[in-house]
Amino acid sequence: MSKMSENQGRALRSKATHATPAGSDVVTTSPPLSKRRLSKRLQEARKATGMTADQVVDRARQLGGGRWSASKITRLERNEWVRPKLEDVELLLDIYDVDPVMRAECVRLVKEARQKEWADSYSDVLGRGWLTGMEPGATRIRDVAIAVIPGLLQTQAYARAVIVGGGIVDASEIDRRVEARMLRQRILGVGAEGPKYWAVIDEAALRKVPASLREHQFQHLIDVQRPDLRIQILPDAAGLHAAISGGFTILDFEDDSSVGYSEDAATQRVHEEIEDVEAFDLVYQYVSASALGVQESLALLESLLSSPTS
Repeated sequence: MSKMSENQGRALRSKATHATPAGSDVVTTSPPLSKRRLSKRLQEARKATGMTADQVVDRARQLGGGRWSASKITRLERNEWVRPKLEDVELLLDIYDVDPVMRAECVRLVKEARQKEWADSYSDVLGRGWLTGMEPGATRIRDVAIAVIPGLLQTQAYARAVIVGGGIVDASEIDRRVEARMLRQRILGVGAEGPKYWAVIDEAALRKVPASLREHQFQHLIDVQRPDLRIQILPDAAGLHAAISGGFTILDFEDDSSVGYSEDAATQRVHEEIEDVEAFDLVYQYVSASALGVQESLALLESLLSSPTS
């Protein structure tokens, strides 16, 4: 059996080993992203008219709208709504007198934003879950990971260790966080509908994997790879590199738009401005160029697998 066919065979076994909990079907749109874009479109439409929030409220009341206030307009434009109502959005579109193309886009965004997603059931541990919500709608996801293996590539045991290492002590919360992380990974197994996934992982993240978990985790990193899921290892020999300040994720979408995502202990940040996304993309290109190639990375993982305590 060739090396490639051996890896493919292990990948099939890995899918069984890392089976995810039962749940709702994978959503292939991104409700949180649609909601963010809808808020932005409505803000742009209002500003194009030159109207203030108070003027919009006055006009809404004249048209027989329900309970409107300037603070409500502000909340909608700041994406502080839970789930947009079509009647509210259509009333605003009437007030702003938008063209048919923009109206159709906003109505589509409302419908997408109102879709239920599996992550809604895990809001107690995911919070707003920006990244989890955006991943299903992406056509390509690029991760740069510095200290921890990306969540989409973690085994259940390693995910548990990472969560415990982050200071979570409640057993039920740990279980729910692990389950949610495994559910996230379903997007990588939905065939042609799933996103391409490219990850650059700093070698430091591999060294931090607990010795008892290395064999299983390293084998998983080998098994999951395929043409549309590739992993590069950024070796220690690369020295100080472009992403030394921290990891991030870039998500590309079918409409040719992209967003960057970063997080720290206090915040989750979604970067939609073109300049921000271009900065993340440039750093990704730099670290990808500094990293080992896909086959070299596989060889490194296999060497680590043969001496897991090194």
